[in-house]
Amino acid sequence: MKLRSMLFVPADSERKLAKALDSAADALILDLEDAVVTARKGAARAAAAAFIASHAARLTASLFVRINPLDSEFALDDLAAVVAPGLAGIMLPKTSSAADVVRLAHCLDALEARASMPARSVRIVPVATETAQAMLTMASYTPEVPRLAGITWGAEDLSAAIGAVSNREEDGSLSPLYVLANSLCLCAAAAAGVPAIDTLHADFRDAAGLAASCRTARRRGFRGKIAIHPDQVALINEAFTPTDAELEHARKVVDAFAANPQAGTLSLDGVMLDLPHLKQARRTLGLDG
Repeated sequence: MKLRSMLFVPADSERKLAKALDSAADALILDLEDAVVTARKGAARAAAAAFIASHAARLTASLFVRINPLDSEFALDDLAAVVAPGLAGIMLPKTSSAADVVRLAHCLDALEARASMPARSVRIVPVATETAQAMLTMASYTPEVPRLAGITWGAEDLSAAIGAVSNREEDGSLSPLYVLANSLCLCAAAAAGVPAIDTLHADFRDAAGLAASCRTARRRGFRGKIAIHPDQVALINEAFTPTDAELEHARKVVDAFAANPQAGTLSLDGVMLDLPHLKQARRTLGLDG
């Protein structure tokens, strides 16, 4: 499942749902949580279900739904409404640990059976750093956690949870706690064997800032990014797609090791390479993970 770009779409907005049909995002996230006020939760739920039923078969984008937090009064109703053929995944907000993903997976087991869907066809992307407890349990994500498609992180809810005035320093850089959240997301995703998806860039008019954020995220190891506006998608897709030069270099690395199958290290264009370089090259070519 390709997740370079995951575009949030408020599920209670008919206009925004219609606009999302033309998006080039790898995944659309029909949002039932923060983008929807309490009075409209039911309407949003019904609209998300109708959108999946009407459009999933013809869309190239994978359809996800961000449900309300698992311990909320809305979560089970959300799941009952949207787990149907065409649903690719659930984004789970405000997780406390991987145990929440396991609980959600059990719910999905039953709902998939009810809907005559293939077992474990609905994947899960947790927003893994939105609570204080979550920051202390990031080591709980392992390859044994069921249904994981990726892991993402967030700073806004975490700052609210700890009572911070802002999640940024006076110079605009992220405060240390949120840099830690970013890093823990990378490590948790790597430990679980799934892609790390970077959090959103809030100023959707700031193309230069988004581009810089994407470059930083990709250098650090993120494989995709959340979008909150359709205009962000093309830039995100470009940023997380290997360039022709990167693909050419990766092929040379893979070919060099293939020609020397007993070598642990070798020289290519005057640079010493070892097996981690081969692993990265294979990933660039889409051969691994």
